[in-house]
Amino acid sequence: MALLFIGTTEIILIALVILLIFGGRKIPELMHGLGKGTKAFKDGLNGKDEEEKSDEVKSEK
Repeated sequence: MALLFIGTTEIILIALVILLIFGGRKIPELMHGLGKGTKAFKDGLNGKDEEEKSDEVKSEK
């Protein structure tokens, strides 16, 4: 339950530690990879196969 009560100071401290560990140049790369992974996960949940089938029908025309 203690994790639910994270204040602004703690969030800033965590962000600074992450910045020190990964460096300023690596963070955009990490966020890009995280975004691609999240999109792939959502596509898998929503049934990406349906969109692939519709793309095949369009290519046959």
